[in-house]
Amino acid sequence: MRFRAVFFDAGETLVHAHPSFPQLFADVLAREGFPVGVEAVHAQMGHVAERFSQAAREQELWTTSPSRSQAFWLSVYERFLRDLEVPSDDELHAALHHAFTDLANYALFDDVAPVLTSLRAAGTILGVVSNFEEWLERLLDRLGVLPAFDVRVVSGLEGMEKPDLRIYRLALERAGVDAADAAFVGDNPEFDVDPPAALGMFPVLIDRRDRYDGFVGTKIRRLTDLPAALETA
Repeated sequence: MRFRAVFFDAGETLVHAHPSFPQLFADVLAREGFPVGVEAVHAQMGHVAERFSQAAREQELWTTSPSRSQAFWLSVYERFLRDLEVPSDDELHAALHHAFTDLANYALFDDVAPVLTSLRAAGTILGVVSNFEEWLERLLDRLGVLPAFDVRVVSGLEGMEKPDLRIYRLALERAGVDAADAAFVGDNPEFDVDPPAALGMFPVLIDRRDRYDGFVGTKIRRLTDLPAALETA
């Protein structure tokens, strides 16, 4: 294969809230007496990407401490609650925060393990590079895939967050490869396509939920499409 190393984002690339972010959010609200329904939550999902972009612009480094992470996610939940017309209070905030920091509420996408196994069998160096709290490694361990990653660059441990180019350079340095010999796979063009491309890496957008119809570049719908995309790059 052309690429010596392949790096992956984590959230919505390798792992997801189980059974989904909207379902988990709706389940918490229902338990707290607010049965708004999954469809209503799903309609507000743009808030998450918007808040990620805002945090990047303002260099919040939201993953780098538990208090910053909690403040960030509570601000996300507040946007949902406001538009869902659900009154918020500390008890509801605590219930949501507990649900979304419980490792038991996350799962691998079903296409992840076989692709990681195939790439490793081909001798590819694998890495994870993610804006995620320090507990990402514990989550990947719980899900049985931590040993698959030779390189782990987690923003909550490194003190820097995508799209800061230093975080991608750090991954390349730890893998011992040049940018031209590496691919980067993730679900957000702002964090997973433009910055690695600027360094000379080959970016692949995984668009599991058909959010980027107008995207120009290499895009896959499932991770099982990745090996073919890398072979034709």
